[in-house]
Amino acid sequence: MSKHVAEFKKYRAEMNDKILNSGFRDFKKFFALDNKAYIDGALNAKTKELMGLVASMVLRCDDCILYHIDRAVQEGANRQEFYETFNIALIVGGSIVIPHLRYAFEQMEDLIDDKEKENE
Repeated sequence: MSKHVAEFKKYRAEMNDKILNSGFRDFKKFFALDNKAYIDGALNAKTKELMGLVASMVLRCDDCILYHIDRAVQEGANRQEFYETFNIALIVGGSIVIPHLRYAFEQMEDLIDDKEKENE
């Protein structure tokens, strides 16, 4: 796992823990709703993560992009599925998405390479 991804995951976990243990219940309600949105239903979790990735790219949130790529890889997404997902984001968002496409492509390659090494 790249240093960037490891640091991201560590920071995200630490900050989520602080937020969720702050005593403010509405944070927990939102996080629960967010988590529930991405579980298998009529659409499987992988499809939902790829949909979240499109939204994240169009909204230009690199943290969100990395999160959804990581989750989609965990759910079994392959390069071709990512390429098509990236293309939808590019079509919807236009050229302003290109810098985030670069970022997403790099993260996707790293995470898929890591997953393939784990499976060897």
